This record gives sequence, C-alpha cells and structure tokens, in this order.
Amino acid sequence: MSSSSKTLKIGIIGCGGIANGKHMPSLKKQPQAEMVAFCDIVQERAEKAAAEFGAEGAKVYTDFRELLKDASIDVIHVCTPNDSHSVISVAALEAGKHVMCEKPMAKTAAEAKAMVEAAKRTGKKLTIGYQNRFRNDSQYLKELCENGELGDIYYGKALAIRRRAVPTWGVFLDEEKQGGGPLIDIGTHALDLTLWLMDNYKPKSVLGSTFHKLGHKENAANAFGPWNPEEFKVEDSAFGFITMQNGATIVLESSWALNVVETGEAKTVLAGTEGGADMKDGLRINGEKMSRLYETTVDLNAGGVAFYSGSAETDADKEQRLWLEAILEDKEPVVKPEQAYVVTQILEAIYESAKTGKAVYFEE
Repeated sequence: MSSSSKTLKIGIIGCGGIANGKHMPSLKKQPQAEMVAFCDIVQERAEKAAAEFGAEGAKVYTDFRELLKDASIDVIHVCTPNDSHSVISVAALEAGKHVMCEKPMAKTAAEAKAMVEAAKRTGKKLTIGYQNRFRNDSQYLKELCENGELGDIYYGKALAIRRRAVPTWGVFLDEEKQGGGPLIDIGTHALDLTLWLMDNYKPKSVLGSTFHKLGHKENAANAFGPWNPEEFKVEDSAFGFITMQNGATIVLESSWALNVVETGEAKTVLAGTEGGADMKDGLRINGEKMSRLYETTVDLNAGGVAFYSGSAETDADKEQRLWLEAILEDKEPVVKPEQAYVVTQILEAIYESAKTGKAVYFEE
C-alpha cells in the first residue's frame, strides 16, 4: 500500500492541553490523516476539538470504549492523564487500532509492560510521544553516535531542570493521576533522549532521591503563577544514578522548582571514548585531535530548513508524519514501545529507591 493512496482515520482520546498543543494541530497538517472521532470526559472539550480539527461529520464521545467500537478508525492517539494510558492503549490495540500514546508510557512498569505485550499480541503498532527525538540537534547527534564519532559512550547526563516552572493546571500536581512530578513529566524526556542516543537499554541498578522541599511554600514565585500548597502532592525535584549492564553510567536530574540558576530541559550530556557532546548552548561536540583538545558548536541551520507540504516542518509535525509513515509503509516507529518501557522501569526504580533508601537491581 503506497503512503499516498490511503488516508488513515484517527480517533483522539483526551482533548486537553497536549492534544490541542501538539497532536491535533500537527495531524491536521498531514494529508494522509483524517481526525474522525474525539473523546473526552468533558463533552464540551471533545465538541470544541471536533469543530476545530475534525473531518466533516466527526463524532464526539465521552466514553472511549464507545469510540473504539468504530471499526473504520485505524489509529488512536491517547492524550489522557498518565493513570489511564495503559488501560486505554491496551483496549485500543485489542480493538485493532494502531496507537500513539502520549509520554510517559504509563504510571507503572507493570502497566507499560501490558502495553508492550498487547502490541505484540495484536500485531498493531504502538509508539510513545517522545517528541524531543525529532529535534534537529537530537537527530544530528544520533547520526554522529551511530557513525561512532563519540566511540563507546560510557557516561550520560539527562537534564530536565527548571528553576521555578511548576505546572499549576490540569492534574500535574496529582500523584494519583500522574504517578509523580517533574521526574515522570519532564525527566522522562531527558532520560528517553539519553538512552536513545547511547543506544543502551539494559539497566543494572538505580539509586534515586526525591524531594518535597519547596511545594509547601505559599505565594511562591513561579512561571505559571503561584501553586496551591494543598494540591502539591508530588515531588518538586528528583535525581537518579543509573548503572547499565555494560558499566555505562547515567545521572538524571529533574526539577520543577529548585534553587539553581543553570537550567535546561530535555537536554543530554554524553561522554565516549572518542569524544563528547552536550546540548548546553546549542549542540557542542568536544574531543582531541593531534594532541590538542577541541570543541565545536554545530550550526544546525546551515543545512537548510526541512520543508514539508510547502511550509516549515516543526518537530511535532515530523513526529506525526514519521508515525503515520511507519503505519502506511509497515515500518518500525521511531520510538519503539520496548524502549519506552525501559524508561518507565527506570523512573519507577528511582521512585522506589527514594522511598526505601536502597538501590533497585534489575534482572539480567
């Protein structure tokens, strides 16, 4: 089946912030996609999404199970809070749909594993919305790593540090619905990026710390306005020390509120036997040539802008296009469910280690 000859019919489950901010605007630009169904527990949200992004005659639901009964739908995008990712994704796969689920894959490793198993069982494609892989700097660095420019990468730092940017809307501060705070929300992006660039998905042990030190403060300075200390049920910062089976080590730093001046989100630092890289100020590569140390900043604009359908393609547009192409051309998606499962396993281990004060060990 050529990718030009078929239009994929898509159902959106969860019509809140991430659906409106990323999925629906980017899907609307894809000629091979047609959004035909919208579901949200708040009917008005689904109706608004259908009016703005839907194909003619798009249907609206408040129960995702009713939407999944529509045999004409090919693909489901799951954009709900973390605690329902697994149950909706598994049900959608079993209903014969391909699934893109927003990050993190699930609230727990067991739920994430159920999703991987459902995809294998049904033969349907499953991917997770780690859009930072599609940035120009990430793509360029991935190619460098694959070409062996950094050699054997044995140290990585995954950075997701905000000084004061606690999301005060939706369910972000609700531990029950989200499973955690900055670690599971933005730390997940930094960890996914680092594991993917290192191409190492075999963790051996994890030691973690989480802190609830600033969330109780009244009228705190915050990019999104002061938070309600009564609602702040999650950590305000979390840190992990991860060793891999081959000895490689990753340090993960994440915060929504932390007394630091140097910040950075969805960034990585890599060190290998032949060179290193970081995303501190643009993409920098460092190494040694002719007995001298060097560092260079990569100009990511010099190669021209990626154009698609006559307009500049954003990272989110590229994420959706490549996902749809994976379905139409029967290829593996860029973000494989097995990779996202390892991210969730490690995040869960950091939370577990922080609770018990002990390292968590993985079976080889």
